[in-house]
Amino acid sequence: MTRCIIIEDQSPAQRILSTYISDVSQLQLVETFGDALAALEFLKTNPIDLVFLDIHLPKLSGMAFLKLLSPRPKIIFTTAFTEYAIDGYELDAVDYLLKPFSFERFYKAVSKIIFPDTSKISEPNIAVEKNDFIFIKTGNDFLKLEIAAIQFIKSLGDYTQIFTTSGKHLVSYPLKYWSENLPTKYFCQIHKSSVVNIRHVEKVSGNQLFIQQETLTIGRTYKETFFRDYLESF
Repeated sequence: MTRCIIIEDQSPAQRILSTYISDVSQLQLVETFGDALAALEFLKTNPIDLVFLDIHLPKLSGMAFLKLLSPRPKIIFTTAFTEYAIDGYELDAVDYLLKPFSFERFYKAVSKIIFPDTSKISEPNIAVEKNDFIFIKTGNDFLKLEIAAIQFIKSLGDYTQIFTTSGKHLVSYPLKYWSENLPTKYFCQIHKSSVVNIRHVEKVSGNQLFIQQETLTIGRTYKETFFRDYLESF
């Protein structure tokens, strides 16, 4: 049994998490907290396996709370803000749930803990068409993106961040998914953590590639293929 707590200051979000947890027999909800300071005191004397942690909290933010924990239980972030995903992975969070999230997405996250050897659960939240656009799921909606507008894609653990000419989007698919599904005529994996659209590359210098204000590294494993297939043809 995985003992868990919720740290979330919004009552509707608390109720949703409580319901989802009760539907998973391997999880036991021990306590729910509206702020991180109360949870911090509780954890001093109560061992917990998993924390569902909001980021925007009163008194002490979720990120600040996590940095104070030692030892740390497993952490799953629950937030409406995508901009903290990189920080979350740098702090070794198990997963990063973007509100509103479905039970299926919740179950995928907790499966990494309760079924560590069989947690490769896919979520059909992105539709890639064999044409000039894709649909990505954002909340309960599907957003249409023109493939030509994608500049590059970076890996964030089980997530990827898609950088486009009009902004960036965080989606719950690994980089391998994109490298296998986007048209290879223009998209090339240049590093274990990045795929680029060659049409947006402004300059290549040594092992660095430049797209607008971004500098991306070309990994040694991918450099020969990149130069042979995408540069020598020009």
